Amino acid sequence: MKRKPRRSLRFETCVLFVCLVAARAIPQPSMIPQAETESALHGFPAMLDSQGQKLADGEFRQWVEGGLLHVKIEYIFSNGRRIEEKTSLRPAPQLVQKEWSWTESKDGELLRHFQVNFDSGKAVAEKREGNKLKQWNEDIKAEPARTFAGFAFVLAINRERSRLINGDKIKLRAVGFTPKPRVVSVEISYGGLDRMSMANRVVQGDCFIIHPEVSAIAKLFVKTKDTHIWLTTPPAVGFLRWEGPLVEAEDSVVRVDLVPGEHSGTAEPAHR
Repeated sequence: MKRKPRRSLRFETCVLFVCLVAARAIPQPSMIPQAETESALHGFPAMLDSQGQKLADGEFRQWVEGGLLHVKIEYIFSNGRRIEEKTSLRPAPQLVQKEWSWTESKDGELLRHFQVNFDSGKAVAEKREGNKLKQWNEDIKAEPARTFAGFAFVLAINRERSRLINGDKIKLRAVGFTPKPRVVSVEISYGGLDRMSMANRVVQGDCFIIHPEVSAIAKLFVKTKDTHIWLTTPPAVGFLRWEGPLVEAEDSVVRVDLVPGEHSGTAEPAHR
């Protein structure tokens, strides 16, 4: 039976481009299959709207220095807007995130800034409203090897990829910004193999679904929908596509493609 097309992707509570925290015990390193070693990478992704029209040119850099894995992602828009995400992680024996930040500016003026220090458990949010820059400071529970943010989410899912493809569902928690830092539980599951067009070619990727678990009371005030992440296949440490609100709940849905180009198509189920 033909699978129905997915609805427009959106996560209208907190943020899903932010922090994931495992809500159940993670196996000891000796119990985890040997993960692929993250190494130096350099790429040029594109940010697009939900219809596949390009919004910004991106640059992705990943390198190892001082025993830590560093990632820096930048997006440059034609109107002077700029977005930068930075993170550092300890890749072994378990994936442990150390710091993460996400900054948006326009013509040099700060618009929004979100930052998490995983060692201290401090989360900071800054947002410009009119001529004022408001700030929020919160303490969060950031357990080593169980708390991830931003691009580290891709690495964390990749390390659990076999379990997810085999049908396991992993309980996590997401720390988002509204703009105040908040925490919400999510469930990660496998959505199947999809095919999609990028830069005038068709590629395939494994889809992973992040489903927010919101209390009955909270559902009266917020609307929650799933967010999707696609990883390259055959399995590798390879991000392929991300779709969802950029940072805050009211943000427009955007798409980030690994392969930049003039056309970006909707993901559809692939025939195995």
